[in-house]
Amino acid sequence: MKFYLIIASLLVTSFTFTQETPSNPSLKIWSLQDCIAYALENNITVKDAALNKNMAEIDYSKAKSSRLPNLFGSASQNFSSGNTIDPITSDYVTDQIHSTNVGVNSSITLFQGNQISNQIKQNKLWLEQSIFQEEVEKNNIVLNLLETYLQTLFSKESIAIAENNLAASEKEVLRAKARLDAGTIALSDYTEAQSQAATNKYNVITSKNNYQQYIIALKQLLELPPMEALEIETIDENMGVINPELNKIEVYSKALSFLPEIQASNLKIAANEKELDIAKGGFLPTLSLTGSLGSGYTSINDNTFSDQFNVNFNQRLGLSLSIPIFNRNQTKAAVKAASINIEKAQIQKQSTEKEVYKKVETTYQNAVSAQEQVIAAEASKNAAEQSYKLAQKKYELGDLSTTDLVISQNTFTNAQQNYLQAKYLNILYHQLLQFYQGNNINL
Repeated sequence: MKFYLIIASLLVTSFTFTQETPSNPSLKIWSLQDCIAYALENNITVKDAALNKNMAEIDYSKAKSSRLPNLFGSASQNFSSGNTIDPITSDYVTDQIHSTNVGVNSSITLFQGNQISNQIKQNKLWLEQSIFQEEVEKNNIVLNLLETYLQTLFSKESIAIAENNLAASEKEVLRAKARLDAGTIALSDYTEAQSQAATNKYNVITSKNNYQQYIIALKQLLELPPMEALEIETIDENMGVINPELNKIEVYSKALSFLPEIQASNLKIAANEKELDIAKGGFLPTLSLTGSLGSGYTSINDNTFSDQFNVNFNQRLGLSLSIPIFNRNQTKAAVKAASINIEKAQIQKQSTEKEVYKKVETTYQNAVSAQEQVIAAEASKNAAEQSYKLAQKKYELGDLSTTDLVISQNTFTNAQQNYLQAKYLNILYHQLLQFYQGNNINL
């Protein structure tokens, strides 16, 4: 009696614990739009691109400030003994001299082969390019999220398929055991049913592991901490249909008109052209305006410190002209290097346009193919399901071997997986096609 009371107590405790541990109702369910908004604010790749833009803003501000005059202050205290020249009066004396000099000086570049103006324009182009580069990184994150999100949903549905197959195979093991005990099947049929159940259990474990791997990938894109739970929202399975009049060349032309990588390529060419102008400016003279104010004190003068500072106060204003004659071919080399960089930037733009065309062409072809595949896969799944149900009935009546039942189940499983894959590929490529037409991704 005591034993039964202990068992009853354990059962009540287990039941109470189960009742008091419901699923977490406060767990946030992430939609794709939630993921995109969060990632654009927190993803480190996007943050790095934003920092690059901030650096470009600093460089642009520094370039604009180069038009301004500089201003320096100076002060010195000197001691000399013996035959020397007084630093204040310039007289030749033989004595110990204490002297003080203070002053301020300034200079401004009036002309430098237009290098300052071109440098400002170039830095402005680099700033604009960095803005487009930030948009490129944001688009990359959005597309990576779209693909990973759909892969996660695919793997989640794969778990359900695997669990249903496991439940069915476990029932078939029980039936096979009953038939083995009745002597209507051989031991090999029973062990084959057990093997199929074990295989399906392995598939459940693999499906769950794949799901967790995609969850990890999503967390990394979102920059979520490892211990934070993540649950994603299912999507409307109303898959889009491609407009039969849609022309992939028109899609490509539209993509070229708005994709930030194309704009960034154009700005890189323009910035390198400004670099060529800057280099050519090295052949021209530089004209600067200089000015200074100063005064001083010397110990060999009988006047007071303040009187000498008033008397010795001086002002200077001058122009400085520097004409390049020969600088060991440094300017020529800079001009040639800038010309090469322009050609490289043009080639890079062509490469970017080719890559965009490849992506549009691949997306278009895959979208058309996936749209046809999902129809065929659905028909195949429905037929395999009917065939499997019929095989189960025959197996229950003893008109079908375990081997044939296993084959029918595997055929149905493969058909389910093929349909699931075709469904999500169709959604993926349809959304990518929308993206390259300039439309928002919306599931």
